Amino acid sequence: MAQEFLTTFTDDLKAVTLQPGMVSGDFHISVNDKKIFDRKEYGGFPEIKELKQMVRDVINPGKSLGHADTKPHHAGDDNAK
Repeated sequence: MAQEFLTTFTDDLKAVTLQPGMVSGDFHISVNDKKIFDRKEYGGFPEIKELKQMVRDVINPGKSLGHADTKPHHAGDDNAK
C-alpha cells in the first residue's frame, strides 16, 4: 500500500511512514497529522482505489487518478446490461 501511494503521488508525497499501533487492529491514514481514514470508523478496509481517492482529495484534489476515479460497476445496478 505504501508503494502504491508513493507511485501514484510521486510529486505530492515525500514519504510514507508505517508505525505500529498500540491497539491490535489499529489502522489509520493521516496526512500532515490530519486523520483521513480509520479502519474502525470505516468498518473494515476499502479497496486501494478508495484509499487513493481519500489521499488525493487532501494532497492534490485536482489530480486525476485515471481508472481509479471511476465508480465500481455492480451486476445489480439498474444501468448494468
